[in-house]
Amino acid sequence: MWKDLFVKKKKYASLPSEPARPEVPEGVMTKCPQCKKIMYTKELVKNLRVCLSCGYHHPMPARERIDSVLDDGSFREYDAGMVSVNPLGFPGYTEKLEEDRRKSGLNEAVVTGEGTLEGHPLAIAVMDSSFRMGSMGSVVGEKIARAVERAREQQMPFLIFTASGGARMQEGVLSLMQMAKTSAALKRFSNDGGLFISVMTHPTTGGVSASFASLGDYNFAEPGALIGFAGRRVIEQTVREELPEDFQTAEFLLKHGQLDAVIHRHELKEKLAIVLAIHAGGGESGWWRN
Repeated sequence: MWKDLFVKKKKYASLPSEPARPEVPEGVMTKCPQCKKIMYTKELVKNLRVCLSCGYHHPMPARERIDSVLDDGSFREYDAGMVSVNPLGFPGYTEKLEEDRRKSGLNEAVVTGEGTLEGHPLAIAVMDSSFRMGSMGSVVGEKIARAVERAREQQMPFLIFTASGGARMQEGVLSLMQMAKTSAALKRFSNDGGLFISVMTHPTTGGVSASFASLGDYNFAEPGALIGFAGRRVIEQTVREELPEDFQTAEFLLKHGQLDAVIHRHELKEKLAIVLAIHAGGGESGWWRN
């Protein structure tokens, strides 16, 4: 006790604590994967999800895509209640589907329907990579095939925006069968003189790129979109060669004659309207008999 009286106690200056920084709510800001610039998501959405700094085309949700190209209030959805099940009993697949429905607000990786673009009626399908990476399962193939058939019956053009990682592995061969189903539907549509416009967005790969995505009368793509069947590393290991830096990009495919045009998102609606207007005439028989 007496010993404690002669011990000098160290004095520490009390520093004022910094006020806690308020956390930014998730989704308010978005970081561009190309230029790394951070921007308000609201501003990015207003700019059709094209980076305000470098022009990078961010993935676009299906509903936003439809609103950006179709006339206001003209869209009528097909098969909205059609949902995937687990035909092969793949472990955990049902839970993953439910989680994707909750996160994306969609029932499946594609939204189909009909509407007008600058007054031109058409059937439309828009794939959304936020649902199972846009992978093509039985329901995706069925919805696209049905939309094509409706376009054929009503003698309307068919427009599709693709965004997919390919076939859905959890559905095995049933997923691969959708490549044949959609291609057959498009062949019937083509035989009847139907106009098919395909717009490939980032990414369009695997079975989707090898089937309906590449069968358009017009094959367009957005700048920088990754388009291809097998992955870059697989191809390099197979051919034992180093591939060009821009391999499998939209610009590379355009240069080698596999695309008709690479179109900036801000110009897309105008260009599509021009194509539809060109094919809208044709006298008494209409565009489908040109």
